[in-house]
Amino acid sequence: MCVQATLRNSAFVLATVIAACLSAVAQENEFNSRHNTLIADQFNNRVIEVDRTGKIVWQFGLGPTDFSPASIIGTNDAQRVGELTLMAGTGTPGGQPEAPNCTNPSGCPDNRVILVDRHGNIVWQYGQFGVTGSGPDQLNVPVQNTWLPNRHVLITDQANERIIEVDVATKEIVWQYGTTGFSGNGPNQLNNPNCAELLENGHILICDENNNRAIEVTRTKQIIWQYGSGDPNINDPVSGVAFASRLENGHTLITDSNHARIVEIDQNKNVVWEYFTCTGQACNLPRGTGPLPTRAARLRNGHTLISDQYNHRVIEVNHAKQIVRTFGKLGSLGYNTESVADGGLNSPYDAKRIGDYTGLTPPFGDD
Repeated sequence: MCVQATLRNSAFVLATVIAACLSAVAQENEFNSRHNTLIADQFNNRVIEVDRTGKIVWQFGLGPTDFSPASIIGTNDAQRVGELTLMAGTGTPGGQPEAPNCTNPSGCPDNRVILVDRHGNIVWQYGQFGVTGSGPDQLNVPVQNTWLPNRHVLITDQANERIIEVDVATKEIVWQYGTTGFSGNGPNQLNNPNCAELLENGHILICDENNNRAIEVTRTKQIIWQYGSGDPNINDPVSGVAFASRLENGHTLITDSNHARIVEIDQNKNVVWEYFTCTGQACNLPRGTGPLPTRAARLRNGHTLISDQYNHRVIEVNHAKQIVRTFGKLGSLGYNTESVADGGLNSPYDAKRIGDYTGLTPPFGDD
């Protein structure tokens, strides 16, 4: 089956399918090992892979002072696709306290979604470095990307107020939700969207961040499920939905960012589990932007991996709400090329366990 698939596709897709065929094989070397964690280290302009101890075993990006195409500027999202890595170059806003090396008052844009190999070579790209737009092959603050089993990519094109599905082979937009350049909460409208995941039923789960809701939409663009007000002025029950995922039991795990909370709701929208990321004295330390967790992913072992962005750490929390593993250090911004066991992260926006797609869209159709 894998060989037949490769014969029908281009050289790039050939390499991707081969990676898919090999993805089920256990990795014994450090790179791409299933116990490792992939982290979008936002204002360090890099994506890193770390082992259980926090040792960095792979890195793409040259650090917080580099704003060239060799780095991924202000990255908000990363995903392992076989042995390739998909990442979103969100860009850095001007005046960001955590990124003083971005000295342009207008910010330091990236505006690419890229797929790189283990050696850091870009093998596919959508969007043009430093170019802001909404035309063909153009993006405006892409914050998240999801590789689909049909070799398309869902891109959350935040400042263009849309979710787009791009055919990797042709770079054509084959589906879109949200009206390009128009912010709202009416039909086919979004307000600062922050994520999109493909569900098993073929629908799309979208984080409509500034409308304070998560929504499930059909391919015909009908909202069939919603949690949250849908009103930018009403912050209850959730505010600033930064990420959402649908779990196998039908529950939805939501990053309720402005409440510094991760919340799991059942099919009847009852809260069945929640975790607040900022409760101790150290959380009250002055910092540029606030705690604001940005991503929570449920793991196979039942734990939850949380990107605690402006607390500059990634934490793994068990069901009893105990922290069992930490990368980075609470309230300590830094940059380290060897290890993030005790610091060395700068506003990590996303973290995923290699090979664990619990609640997430598996890139090859199964987990």
